[in-house]
Amino acid sequence: MLARMTFTWFTGVLAGLVLLAVATAALAQSDYRIRSGDTLQIEVIDDPSLNRSVLVLPDGSFSFPFIGSLQARGSSIGQVRAQLAAGLAPNFANQPTVVVSVVSLAERAAAAGPAAVPTIDVYIMGEVGQAGRLDVEPGITILQVLAAAGGLTPFAAQSRIELHRTDRATGETSIFLYSRDGRGNGPRIGSGTRLAAGDVVFVPARRLFE
Repeated sequence: MLARMTFTWFTGVLAGLVLLAVATAALAQSDYRIRSGDTLQIEVIDDPSLNRSVLVLPDGSFSFPFIGSLQARGSSIGQVRAQLAAGLAPNFANQPTVVVSVVSLAERAAAAGPAAVPTIDVYIMGEVGQAGRLDVEPGITILQVLAAAGGLTPFAAQSRIELHRTDRATGETSIFLYSRDGRGNGPRIGSGTRLAAGDVVFVPARRLFE
């Protein structure tokens, strides 16, 4: 009898500790303000096909199906969840249930010492081995950054790789095309094109018969 009571007490304490840890993690995420470079996991309970991880770009935004671009930088998890639910609502009979969590934080820049090597932040998205934010040395080329991201997947549209570069003075973004396989119509930048801080490389999925 005593052993049974002891086991029941231990089980109750263990369950309480688990609930406390979950509640603490949830509270920490609710107070967190999203930054560029964070990776968010978004789940739509009503339509799991929409579930995905998204990268918050240097301008603080990310893209989501049926909605387009959403501004996330500086927002809480709850605010992003509300934006997503409101944006998706016209596509559902009832208000969709959306779950948002931060699965990867943007790394904070470490204090540079006398021997520190200067680096820049670039971002890579789409059909690569490992999408996300990369901390690289200045002078890295677009070909090298693709290699650093684990290379292209079998579904990559090799002739339509995009380099997005934002002019910090005007805020305007220019898009340059790059062809890894040397094919494609129109002007293309070369494999030796050097990236600048804040550049975003996007590798789209190839189309049918492409």
